[in-house]
Amino acid sequence: MTAIAPVSTDALLPVYRRLPLEIVSGSGVRLTDAEGRSYLDFTSGIAVNALGYGDPGLVDVMRSAAEGLIHVSNLYSTAPGRTLADALVSKSFASNVFFCNSGAEANEATFKFARRWSRTTRDASAVEILALRGSFHGRLFGSLAATDRPAYRAPFRPLAPGISIVERDIDAIEGALLGGTVAAVIAEPVQGEGGVRVLAPEFLRALRQLTRAHGVALIFDEVQCGLGRTGTFFAYEQAGVEPDMLTLAKPLAGGLPMGAVLLSEEIAATIKPGDHATTFGGGPFVSSVANYVVERLSDPDLLDAVRSNGAWLGSQLTSMAQRLPSVRAARGIGYMWGFDVTIPAAQVVSAAMEAGLLVCSAGEHTVRLLPPLVATRDELAEGVAILEDILR
Repeated sequence: MTAIAPVSTDALLPVYRRLPLEIVSGSGVRLTDAEGRSYLDFTSGIAVNALGYGDPGLVDVMRSAAEGLIHVSNLYSTAPGRTLADALVSKSFASNVFFCNSGAEANEATFKFARRWSRTTRDASAVEILALRGSFHGRLFGSLAATDRPAYRAPFRPLAPGISIVERDIDAIEGALLGGTVAAVIAEPVQGEGGVRVLAPEFLRALRQLTRAHGVALIFDEVQCGLGRTGTFFAYEQAGVEPDMLTLAKPLAGGLPMGAVLLSEEIAATIKPGDHATTFGGGPFVSSVANYVVERLSDPDLLDAVRSNGAWLGSQLTSMAQRLPSVRAARGIGYMWGFDVTIPAAQVVSAAMEAGLLVCSAGEHTVRLLPPLVATRDELAEGVAILEDILR
């Protein structure tokens, strides 16, 4: 297997190594390129297109929303944004919601909110944010400082101060909290970019207990693993714990830019007008679409299928790892899986594309699978068969 050279993108700034593939249309869980070739999509626009492509209800709600208000700014209130906030509050621990435009923005907002809360309820020295080894929280200055990818960080130092990375170990985290200078700990219940590593429920429960004991806020980043991808609406539900803040994005508005921060009543009570802002966040158009997406992704039948089919997918990948010397291990949950390979993951991504399957990577030697949540078991089996064929 040999990697395919990146496609020329002309005037586009080359911050992505794009594959030589121009996508022009999609239907269900399949995409079609400019040459008319079809691909089974196990990438979902990097976990965004949870409902696949051409979902009739999504198309209808977008058309209907486009006939109404598109944008009015957050100087005014609109019904779609209020309805969406109420829906997310009703399904979660939160009392309030802040809308923005991306996952990185949502994570940076939590850093500000954590410091505001900590300075209000504790003292001015409790400002540090701790992230975990293997984390990915975005590429803005604050979120990049909380992202454990040295190659991403090095060209842009100095990064935002007061943000550190600690080992995924309860004793190490407790040691970092002893000085009393930490405002919050941020963690992904499933580390996506960091190799699809599922944080054990007992680890998350211990982390919750530890942060409460030290008066530190706990933030869960569910930008990639939330909104049904693990088989429950929120990933944290499976650990039986609740954070103080939660970030969402990716599938929230069906492919339109939208992020959200869910806040506990205690933290929300310390945020004042002027503490944060967004021009576009939670506008009537994207909120109307997100209301439909949230309803679909919280459907019990859909979540049951993700759990059941996801467990089957995991068993197939684990079996493949046992049979093929090129596959070392498989990890994941629901419709979010990664498997380690002995060759560069980029080669597998390229070979899979040539065979009609779109996958992505999560590190140099980890292939990541993020099928649309509407993918059937037959479609999952088709993708697994393609992978096994190329990995032989």
